[in-house]
Amino acid sequence: MTDEQLNQLKDQLTDQMNSLERRVQHTEEFDTTELSNYDNHPGDSGTDLFDMERGLALTQFKEEELNDTKAALAAIEAGTYGKCIECGKEIPFERLEAVPTALTCIDHAKQEPDLESRPPEEDVLQGDTGQPVKQEDTRLEDFTDSFQEVEDFGSSDGPQDQPGDDEDMEEFYEEKNND
Repeated sequence: MTDEQLNQLKDQLTDQMNSLERRVQHTEEFDTTELSNYDNHPGDSGTDLFDMERGLALTQFKEEELNDTKAALAAIEAGTYGKCIECGKEIPFERLEAVPTALTCIDHAKQEPDLESRPPEEDVLQGDTGQPVKQEDTRLEDFTDSFQEVEDFGSSDGPQDQPGDDEDMEEFYEEKNND
């Protein structure tokens, strides 16, 4: 890599670091949409929670990107930029131009996404509501089908939600007394 190419990448990394520092410092405060959550619809609370989590995830991503940029600039200052930290092989300029924060050659770059990790809840919970807990716990003793109990009070598959004429639904409303 020539000195001109190194200076070009250093300028690019410096600009990126300055931009990221400004973006990390700029934090949005996510206010709820209501003064009180007492009469708030659960969907509104869910939207507020999603907005907060998204903001936190974006901030974390920016901080990681900033750390990578600072590490690349430190490697330039140390004179090790452009050499793989794993094997010491020269990193092609084309790779550095595409990913200026790269500190490894393509052979040692993390290429496979982690598709094996699953949420820890899946070790405990099952997919049905009939027996929601695999492992018995003395504090958790809800072994009834809670969904069925709730559905007994009504659901969206009642006659008012079915297509057709009201006359077709008359037998649905008739009491079935077999005295």
